[in-house]
Amino acid sequence: MNLNVALTLLLLTLMCGAGVISAAYGFAIGREALRGITQPDIRPVNTMAGRRTSLPRRQEVILLKEQDIIKSVKTQIQGSDKTSDENGSRNKSLSGKVNPDKPASDSQAGLPLSSSDRGVTLEVTSVRQRGDSLQLDVKLQNDGEQPVRLLYSSLSVTDDQGRVLSANTEGLPTELSPQSKAISGTINISAASLENTAKLSIALTDDPNQQLQLQISGIPVVR
Repeated sequence: MNLNVALTLLLLTLMCGAGVISAAYGFAIGREALRGITQPDIRPVNTMAGRRTSLPRRQEVILLKEQDIIKSVKTQIQGSDKTSDENGSRNKSLSGKVNPDKPASDSQAGLPLSSSDRGVTLEVTSVRQRGDSLQLDVKLQNDGEQPVRLLYSSLSVTDDQGRVLSANTEGLPTELSPQSKAISGTINISAASLENTAKLSIALTDDPNQQLQLQISGIPVVR
């Protein structure tokens, strides 16, 4: 009986020793595995501090003086007015290039000039420079009882030096009916051929008899 008790106690002792040894070994292994790992700091104070450091700093609000603001606004207004004036001047210069027509000048004081023959009247009402041409604004009217055909191919244009100039007509009729109203048109002359020319003369006749003689001289040249 004593032998059985002794064996039982021996086995219990061995089992306890083995358990202690196993526990110690397991603790050592776990400690080695967790070396270098620390527990996170979850304290409220530290958490708020970390958040504050991670948030970007707000930009500081810069307050301007009232005088500085007024001065800046005045500068901008003056700059915009100057730009508007420059644009206006530029637009005026461009509009002058796009529309090169020159208005009637004081040199046209002698106008209108007219010539009548056999009831037909030729009148020069104004002279203007349009682009590269000198434009004579003319009117034709037939107060007679017979229709009149006009021969524009024989239209003669000469300067005050006796030179014959090339010209073409626009808007003028080839035939005037009896008792007709005044019909307006133009006679165009190249401005390049008018160098040193102050006065012009024109002559027009009828077709086919060429009995009609319409002649106007002293027409001023506008530049």
